[in-house]
Amino acid sequence: MSFSAWSALLAAVALLAVVLLKPDPLANTFFEGLAGDADRGALVFAAAGCASCHTAPGAEPSETPVLTGGRRFASPFGTFAAPNISSGPQGLGNWSDIDIANAILLGEGLNRTHLYPALPYSAYSNMTRQDAADLIAYLRTLPPANTPNQPHDVGFPFNIRLGIGVWKVFFNRGDWVLETVQSPEMERGRYLVEVLGHCGECHTPRGILGGLDRSRWLAGAPNPAGQGQIPNITPGKLGWSTEEIVEFLSTVFTPEFDTAGGQMAEVIAGLARLPQSDLEAIAAYLKAVPALD
Repeated sequence: MSFSAWSALLAAVALLAVVLLKPDPLANTFFEGLAGDADRGALVFAAAGCASCHTAPGAEPSETPVLTGGRRFASPFGTFAAPNISSGPQGLGNWSDIDIANAILLGEGLNRTHLYPALPYSAYSNMTRQDAADLIAYLRTLPPANTPNQPHDVGFPFNIRLGIGVWKVFFNRGDWVLETVQSPEMERGRYLVEVLGHCGECHTPRGILGGLDRSRWLAGAPNPAGQGQIPNITPGKLGWSTEEIVEFLSTVFTPEFDTAGGQMAEVIAGLARLPQSDLEAIAAYLKAVPALD
């Protein structure tokens, strides 16, 4: 095959890849018939721990957090900067509800760009339409911030956004880890842990391409920042009772009279806003997942 023929073939393959790996947005009718409720959205926001990533470093907990972004998260693939998602024009002020839903559920930014999975959209992809609408309604009520977004520090080849499209082909959108649940409480716990709380994003080890190793679900993982280990929270290691898990998730105090620290303490500050029944559902789920050492 001649050089020109090879060039044409490579160009055709590249064009096909661009077409096939381009984000496929939600239909404009996605929220048809739904009205977002900001009060319910506040609980979705709390369960998802949005403030623990999107408030400024060192920000104090608040009933009306200012989502300026700016926190930096190190990983083996580079360091990611959390964006401003406030209601101002530097944040989501100029985004439509569908734009925001595309980001949360599909990892798609404006102009059909792929977002890095530092935003846990592979978990959020199972979020209900109503919860998505409620969350967006709540985000619209929060204060604006004029802080510009900071760039990610991601080197080649991970700075090629088209490559994220390849990664998305393999993430488990729509699948449940715990496939069968026996009660409404377990179903709620699965939703809170696997979707809104995206607990697996930290507590499950990853493969070479960064995907979660579901055979080791919640069995602990190296801290992506390179310091320490995220703990195993399956029954194989976490021997706490349901009551002790609920107490921890509402107060940060462990049965051993220790306390959660760092970002987990901020996550718990959100979880503590949930009703007792939700915390009990989370505990029931954690007691039901396969025990791993």
